[in-house]
Amino acid sequence: MNQEHFIRTRQADWEKLEQLLTDKKKPARDGNEHDAFPALYRATCHDLALARSRLYSRQLIDRLNQLVTRGHQQLYEARHTPLRAITAYIAGGFAQRVRRQWRFVLASAALFYLPFLMMLGAIQVHPDFVYTVLDGETVRQVESMYNPGSEERIGRTWDRQSDTDLMMFGFYIKNNTGIGFRTFAGGLPAGLGTLFFLIFNGTYIGAVAGHLTQIGYTSTFWSFVAGHSALELNAIVLSGTAGLMLGYAVIAPGRRTRLRALREESRHAVEIMYGTAAMFFLAAMVEAFWSPSPLFPPETKYVVGLIFWVLVLGYFLLGGRNRETG
Repeated sequence: MNQEHFIRTRQADWEKLEQLLTDKKKPARDGNEHDAFPALYRATCHDLALARSRLYSRQLIDRLNQLVTRGHQQLYEARHTPLRAITAYIAGGFAQRVRRQWRFVLASAALFYLPFLMMLGAIQVHPDFVYTVLDGETVRQVESMYNPGSEERIGRTWDRQSDTDLMMFGFYIKNNTGIGFRTFAGGLPAGLGTLFFLIFNGTYIGAVAGHLTQIGYTSTFWSFVAGHSALELNAIVLSGTAGLMLGYAVIAPGRRTRLRALREESRHAVEIMYGTAAMFFLAAMVEAFWSPSPLFPPETKYVVGLIFWVLVLGYFLLGGRNRETG
């Protein structure tokens, strides 16, 4: 569709939205004629995305961007207190933002999970392959942590200074959010840092998992990681998603300057990182208080881990769909 036909097709809705925006009434609250406001606003957001992707004129993009900005302010400032905004984000807004970036999500997942699975499988065939990723001392430390003969050490790290779960909770938050932030910020140098951290972390985790599986420490290792894996691993993938968004803005800004493209895309990326940070926090809670618990057998932990995977994937596939328009 060329620009002229696009404008003729959508002009009436833009004018209607502009009329509602100039009305002193709050479109989210007052009057039956304003019931269409949210749908008009979302349709204009879609039109703006199309105009940018099709490289339409700067004048048209600026007009649509102004409408979207004014609409966002009027719609959401009228509707949401901070608490309600947070609730709406958790209830489905986070999932909606992730689905809008599904191409980057798939790319990030492939860059992380494929090296993980390939390394895990390769070590089952060639056990010494673990030493291409881990040095001998690291291998010994990992084996000591998950040795079935010393279960009181499961889930501990060799750097740990305290035996309390609370201290481990703090350690996991620091460690996990550090991985997430590096993966996200690595998108700034044209996405190269994000690519490195996704592949490195997938390969490293796959090497640890593959080695412990190969030497028969499956019960202690997999029962420990089962509970928090859905939250932690997918939080790494979403950190990569946000980082790839930054990198793509630098590489392919379209008709925007690179600085403007980076500024606009970083806003959307940060909206994903809010939820990702919460996932890392929840993963740390599970990892510190549930995963090392000796009160439950491995079978129970596997079931709980499976439930977490279903809930996490179900949330991102279905969350907030009742609020989306065609």
